Amino acid sequence: MSRYRLMPSLTQETILREHCAHARFVWNLAVEQQSWWRPGRHSAPGYMDQCRQLTAARAGNEWLRAGCQMAQQQALRDFAQAMVNFFAGTHRRPTWRKAGRDEGFRIVAVKPSRIRRLSRNTGVVWVPKAGWIRFRWSRTVPAAKSYRVTLDRAGRWHIAFAAVPPAIPASGTGEVVGIDRGVTVSAALSTGDLLHCPYLRHAERIRLRRLQRKLARAKNGSNRRKQVKTAIAVLKARESDRRKDWAEKVSTDLARRFDLIRIEELQITRMTRSAKGTQAKPGHNVRQKAGLNREIMRSGWGLLARRLEDKAPGRIQKVSPAYTSQRCSACGHVAAGNRKSQAVFACLACAATLNADVNAA
Repeated sequence: MSRYRLMPSLTQETILREHCAHARFVWNLAVEQQSWWRPGRHSAPGYMDQCRQLTAARAGNEWLRAGCQMAQQQALRDFAQAMVNFFAGTHRRPTWRKAGRDEGFRIVAVKPSRIRRLSRNTGVVWVPKAGWIRFRWSRTVPAAKSYRVTLDRAGRWHIAFAAVPPAIPASGTGEVVGIDRGVTVSAALSTGDLLHCPYLRHAERIRLRRLQRKLARAKNGSNRRKQVKTAIAVLKARESDRRKDWAEKVSTDLARRFDLIRIEELQITRMTRSAKGTQAKPGHNVRQKAGLNREIMRSGWGLLARRLEDKAPGRIQKVSPAYTSQRCSACGHVAAGNRKSQAVFACLACAATLNADVNAA
């Protein structure tokens, strides 16, 4: 999906927030209906039944009828697709959506005349009930029949047009590259390149730490707490934007340069699972494991792999990570003593010495 920065006026922002609230309300009602289903009971209402229920609810509630019917109906369609993905085993069960965290709605059946370009950097899009809203024309807008409007925790509105970009063609040179993902070095290439995912700067990390302490002292529901949460969200969004920009640039460069890309098949979800355990069996080194989990998530392992698969489909080969840190890339000798330190690899058999991450790649 191609995402752009949306710039609504204050009046339009109020209408967009109402659309988000209505879509979230309808979604949560669908989650509530599904939660009552048990084996042996009648099946939960499907999409068509829920649409009929939505029509009756709009007829009996003025505040719901004043909203956009398409945004509410598409929330039901999104929930139906989420349930299909859950029963297929590819996704988790749909859960509740929370105000301030899950803000967004989808509009379909978009005509080409509903998207216009005003100037070199500005365009407008028609949103039901809100009218024409400006957005930043940062690149060519694809021909899409639907779009999704979202609000992040930093208070920024975005619009994403549903269009699958074409894959990046292979270079045709037959070049092959291996990628080793780590914490100290986010991605090490077999060519010897060491790539580092950008984090917050030192001053920004200090400010974030101070804001988090300030948040702990703020009273629940106060304006001060709301302001501090927004300031924290701005810093978090800045870090996330840098990580996404890094992953996009690196994945595009690799897809253009190499015909085959080999990457570790890591179970990131399991690797970042909490170590706190249970009350009966408490975990060990919980704080250290939590710090490692944060560093793994900041390194963008999953994002880089996902964008490579999107841009170079059929040219990504996943390799088992077993013994990659102990196997010599020159002679193939495997020994725990080969790994001298985090950064140094010295083979005990052939005396080859090189960077440990590059050797694994």
